[in-house]
Amino acid sequence: MIDKQKVNELVEQWLDGKDYFLTDLTVTPDDCITVEIDHADGVWIDDCVQLSRFIEDHLNRDEEDYELEVGSAGLGQPFKVLRQWQNHVGKDVEILTVDGRKLKGVLKEVLADSVTLITRQKVQVEGKKRPVMQDVDIELPMSDVKSGRYLIDFK
Repeated sequence: MIDKQKVNELVEQWLDGKDYFLTDLTVTPDDCITVEIDHADGVWIDDCVQLSRFIEDHLNRDEEDYELEVGSAGLGQPFKVLRQWQNHVGKDVEILTVDGRKLKGVLKEVLADSVTLITRQKVQVEGKKRPVMQDVDIELPMSDVKSGRYLIDFK
């Protein structure tokens, strides 16, 4: 079986000095290797090809046969690492909480242990009979966040 740690070291070696970062790495018992990378400005296919070739150059197919897939983390897919959250500050996101609530808004701040989301909500304002729409900051501890993803706008 292909050693996941060895593949991880190869990926980290290729990533060194680049603005790309690893979001996911899996190695199945039947030696299917899947590597997902991301970048603040998106992932280019040429870079996926370079990383794939780099890994292939350092693994010996004569010793073990394997399948290798290198790709991007995927636009609209749930965030897997903190850096993905940080790259989407100021953008529209959807957060699913562990208690099942879906929150949509602009990602305001990301810390290691919490996220802050700006949402539009009806708020009762003193002196007004009806609630008015206002931006409201919602801070959530990461332990309350089940997943988060970038909201794609086709407008």
